[in-house]
Amino acid sequence: MDRHISFERLHNFRDLGGYSTIDGERTRSGRLFRSDSLGKLRDADLDRFLALGVRTVIDLRYPWEIAAKGRVPDHPSFDYHNLSIEHRPYDQASLGPEIETGPFLAERFGEVAEDGVAELRTAIELIATSEGPVVFHCASGKDRTGLLAALVLDLLAVPEQTIVEDFTLTQLATPRLLADWLADHPGQRPTWPGYGTAPAEVMTLFLAGLRERYGSVHQYTSQQVGIDAALTAQLRRQLLEQPARPAHRETVEGTG
Repeated sequence: MDRHISFERLHNFRDLGGYSTIDGERTRSGRLFRSDSLGKLRDADLDRFLALGVRTVIDLRYPWEIAAKGRVPDHPSFDYHNLSIEHRPYDQASLGPEIETGPFLAERFGEVAEDGVAELRTAIELIATSEGPVVFHCASGKDRTGLLAALVLDLLAVPEQTIVEDFTLTQLATPRLLADWLADHPGQRPTWPGYGTAPAEVMTLFLAGLRERYGSVHQYTSQQVGIDAALTAQLRRQLLEQPARPAHRETVEGTG
C-alpha cells in the first residue's frame, strides 16, 4: 500500500492514519504525518501542505542541517519546534560497501534512543497535546523520523509487523531521495549501497534491541523516555478512533 501524499519536492510525506491496533481501534487519518525535509516546500507544494491544516511541525534535524538546507517556511497557522534527537552525527553516503545496512542502522537507532530521550519525550508530548494535525520530519524522513514513528505507533498499540512495514515504505521514495543527493553532489555517487534504503531488518533489529535491553518497547518509553500512563492515554485520545461499522442492510422478502 502506498501511503505517500503527492508533492513536487517532498518525496516521503506520509499519513500515519488508518493503522489497526491490537485493541481493535484505528489511527485517525489526517492527524499525524511523517515527512522528509519541509525545507523543500515551495509555491504549490506549500499551498498543498497548508491545506492539510497542520498546527505543529517538529523538525528532528541538527541545527546545522537547518542552517544549510533551510526549514519549513514561517506561517501563522502552525508552531515550529526543532528537536534534534540524534547526538552522534555520521555520513551515510560515505560509508563503505562492506557495512551491512540492517545491523549498522539498528545500532545507530539504539544510540538515538539512548541519547535523545529528552527530545523524544518533548516530541511525543507535542504530538499528544497539539490542538490539530502534527507533522514530524528529518532530512529524508527515514531514520530519525522512522524511530519516532515507531515509538508513537507502539504507544498506540499498533502491532510490530505494521510498525516495521511502515518503516519500509520509505523504499518507495528511495529513487527520488537518491536523485536529490546526486543533484546536490554533481559527479559523485554514494559509496554505501544502503544509502536511502529502509530494509525491514533495520526496524526489526532496533525493536529487538529495545526489548533485550529494557524488557519491552513500552518499558523503554515509560522508564527511559518518561511517557507515563496519563500521557499515553492522552496520545491515544488524540490519535485513535473506533473503526466505522459496516452499514446493516435488511433484506425484505417478497410474498410472491
